Amino acid sequence: MTASQDQKSAPSQFREALSSLRRARFQPELSLSSIDAPTHLAPYGVGLGADVVDPSNEERQLALGRFMLLYDPRFPETWGGDFRVVSYIRASIEPDVAAEQMLASVAWDWLIEALERKGASHKRAGGTATRAFSQGFGILAEDNERIEIELRASWTPKGPDMQQHLEAWADMVCTYAGLPPLPTDVARFPGRGR
Repeated sequence: MTASQDQKSAPSQFREALSSLRRARFQPELSLSSIDAPTHLAPYGVGLGADVVDPSNEERQLALGRFMLLYDPRFPETWGGDFRVVSYIRASIEPDVAAEQMLASVAWDWLIEALERKGASHKRAGGTATRAFSQGFGILAEDNERIEIELRASWTPKGPDMQQHLEAWADMVCTYAGLPPLPTDVARFPGRGR
């Protein structure tokens, strides 16, 4: 996990948040990696990327996501706090699911339910859900038609403990990939998930 500023000189609140992110646990199908956090949005930040691949065909990506934790000790008015989570999730969906009129609302509800299920206290949540239809041509003609759902969302966590926020988001990435959330009383075996 890399941060956009030197962690040793970062405020204690941000260091505490980074420590709580390291305690998060995920389903073994989820693979996490560090990515750059945007430096123009906040003086401190950390970025994580997630992938869920098809176990029967590891070249087939089922879902991907980006999780950015931003920290600005100046307490931006639009955030309503000093932390902000900015997230992105994308996954392929079946045509019959894409035709559902309520798909965007369901995508948003899944996020709010995941945050509530994990006890991730938050405020000022907002986002957009988008259906994207694409058709390959020329050398990409084999891709055929592809339909994807994308969710871009952000929220202000209440307090510096980010473990539940990251775990809720990770559950969402797995949900988009077609995996049900792992119950909290089920043991997690070590695997590719870290």
